[in-house]
Amino acid sequence: MEQAKNYLVIGGTHGIGEHVTRKLCAEGHRVWIWARHANEALYAANLTFVQNDVNAASYNMDTLPDALHGFVYCPGTINLKPFHRFTEEDFLNDLKVNLIGAVRTTQAVLPALKKSRDASIVYFSTVAVAQGMGFHASIASAKGAIEGLTRSLAAELAPTVRVNAVAPSLTDTPLAAKLLATEEKKELAQKRHPLQRYGNAENIASLVCFLLSNNSDFITGQILHADGGLSSVRA
Repeated sequence: MEQAKNYLVIGGTHGIGEHVTRKLCAEGHRVWIWARHANEALYAANLTFVQNDVNAASYNMDTLPDALHGFVYCPGTINLKPFHRFTEEDFLNDLKVNLIGAVRTTQAVLPALKKSRDASIVYFSTVAVAQGMGFHASIASAKGAIEGLTRSLAAELAPTVRVNAVAPSLTDTPLAAKLLATEEKKELAQKRHPLQRYGNAENIASLVCFLLSNNSDFITGQILHADGGLSSVRA
């Protein structure tokens, strides 16, 4: 087991973020969560919850340690509809949550990440960037920007900070609940994937924790496609 480290998980109270938080805490690391609302079921002696909104003018940083070894940005959106129905506000909102929130929170904690001299940042993209999908124009645009940010920061922050992104396909989380609301929808989602199943939060959280750990210390600037083969395999 690795020596205990300090990690910050933005949006770590639900979905994939909650699973990342639970895994890191179980491994004995010290974890800070920034989120708008607490999860009463999520408790550990080595866990600190801080109420922060990524869109706020400033952040409460009083409890953060001087040095952070890892940072995960989990907030996201799923806004799907025909292109002609998207408004400028739709695009701006998706950019605000997925990209600008990531930029602002990363800038806020970057000094702490650099201070550890052995840090890892993990962002989230989507399979819809690598594989064109109808009705995904807004979210694919925002996540495409995240992929550009990932590679740019990986170059700029090396060798002190590694930066990678995970690009899942449809994953069974509260955010995607409407897309998996019926047995018919679940079956169709499974059949779209070469592995004949859609993702779950545990799958993705395991990959995130790998990218945070020393086991991935030769990996940076990468977009890892945890998508059941959807972006690259034709079964």
